[in-house]
Amino acid sequence: MNRTAWELFQDATLSLARSGALKDRLNEAYQNHLARVDESDLPKELRDDFRSFRERIRREPPLLRGEDPVKATIRKMSNSEAEAAATSIVRMFCSFQRSSGPSRSAPAGTATVVPLYPEARAAEG
Repeated sequence: MNRTAWELFQDATLSLARSGALKDRLNEAYQNHLARVDESDLPKELRDDFRSFRERIRREPPLLRGEDPVKATIRKMSNSEAEAAATSIVRMFCSFQRSSGPSRSAPAGTATVVPLYPEARAAEG
């Protein structure tokens, strides 16, 4: 199943919200979700930020057996750098315009807003 960039960012953000060590959650968010984002599927205003984030999260060469550049970079991050990276993911997700969200119907468990009064009556009162 092909997931949209919006869905991948949503899943990455939810990964960050789970319990556990921040660096582990950051690694999961990138490896399981954001690594699959195609930059061309992002809104134009997010592409530079995402490209910069992707470069920063893969900047270190792997030193340990079984390690990749992402794990190496996260391992070398300070706690404040890991917090900044996680914050960057959440901010990019929040920057998606409403129209960039999923094209399917609203997910289960969401409420539909129904006006109590027609607009004409609301203007009278």
